[in-house]
Amino acid sequence: MTRPRAGGVGVSPTKQRALLAAIITLIAVLSLCIYVGASAGDGGVDDGKNSAGSRSGGNSAAPASAGTWVGAWAAAPVAGESGAKRVDTAGRSVRNIVHTSAGGAGARITLSNLYGRVPLTLTHVSIAVAAADNSPTAAKDTMRRLTFGGATSVTVPAGGQILSDAVRLQVPAGADLLVTTYAPSASGPATYHPYARQISYLADGDHAEDATGTPYRERTAIWRYLTSVDVLSDQANGTVVAFGDSITDGSTSTESANRRWPDAFAQRLRAAVAAGQDVPRYSVVNEGVSGNQILASLDGTPAINQSGLVRFGRDVLGRPNVKVVVIDLGVNDVLHGAAADRIVTGLRTLVRQAHARGIKVIGATLMPFGGHPHYSAGRNAVRQQVNAAIRSGTVYDAVVDFDKALRDPYDPRRFASEYDSGDHLHPSDRGYRKMAATIDLADLKGAVPAQL
Repeated sequence: MTRPRAGGVGVSPTKQRALLAAIITLIAVLSLCIYVGASAGDGGVDDGKNSAGSRSGGNSAAPASAGTWVGAWAAAPVAGESGAKRVDTAGRSVRNIVHTSAGGAGARITLSNLYGRVPLTLTHVSIAVAAADNSPTAAKDTMRRLTFGGATSVTVPAGGQILSDAVRLQVPAGADLLVTTYAPSASGPATYHPYARQISYLADGDHAEDATGTPYRERTAIWRYLTSVDVLSDQANGTVVAFGDSITDGSTSTESANRRWPDAFAQRLRAAVAAGQDVPRYSVVNEGVSGNQILASLDGTPAINQSGLVRFGRDVLGRPNVKVVVIDLGVNDVLHGAAADRIVTGLRTLVRQAHARGIKVIGATLMPFGGHPHYSAGRNAVRQQVNAAIRSGTVYDAVVDFDKALRDPYDPRRFASEYDSGDHLHPSDRGYRKMAATIDLADLKGAVPAQL
């Protein structure tokens, strides 16, 4: 007979074993619940991009980890806003309107202070789907506050950029997004992308999460601070970057209508996928910069309108899951007197950099500019020399012949009249559509060749 211990209750060995088993089971169940709860609360997604802020920091609005991060929209930083028309962003909300090429279940943004001379402090940043095209009003229940490393405010050092945490948001393809920043104090000059061909909005005070759009009474034709929007997509599994000058930037296209050639190409690619064609499911982002050259940057530290050779790493290699880059660059080098062999060497340098990252390169021939004030027979001869090298197949993996598609067959020095915007250098809306239609979708497929 077992004698009970003083101050206790006697328990048989069988009951002790049963009690111990029950305790172990309870501990296992509690551990599983803790693990599942922690996993559900962590919305961070490792996409292989080594950038600060790529995890959600426990943001309750962070997306699930299914899908692939791709670029939905982009615009290169070009300069610091200056001059008599400069807008003071201190104490103001800047609501950028941007158009998506792919949809997804989550989003994140990149903000740049590349041309700022002092740190840029933003205390409120948001993203939402626009209620209608070109509207500063947010669609119902889509407004999200963005965080950076879990914090609701962020300071971007002068010369730097930052990637936000991911946020859960159903982003439609071919829709407008509202990305709003609020800076309580001056930093300046604001890093911006001029010639956006898109109206955005400004409001006095902090209205970053105002979904009505009512305070946004001032219109602006440039994008400030924002340089990219990525989406966590199950619709697209790779990114195409359109890399070029004002022709890619969409200069002379109809404002706020998304009629640049990369826009038209994104629409065409989405339509092909929807129709069941055997084409890659890629998004398209626009890294065109008006006035851009392959070889030369403008003055400044950092340089204004950085050359293609300087910015390629950031604007192409730095985008998520880039599979293909379409390069349409070189006309401005011709107009500034560069020799054909130097232009071709510069293009080949970009191709080598892309190949080192496993990115396929489609290259465009340079279109005519007969009738433009800077036209000369000598410059046209340089353009033709560059085009001969491109058509030879020794520069790019594949060639899209924009020159042949848009030139006047009776006077190949000029655009065909229906494709000319009127300045004899940039295409019309119809010309941009023709460019997008000229790219062979089959060229998006296939691996990077061992060598050209």
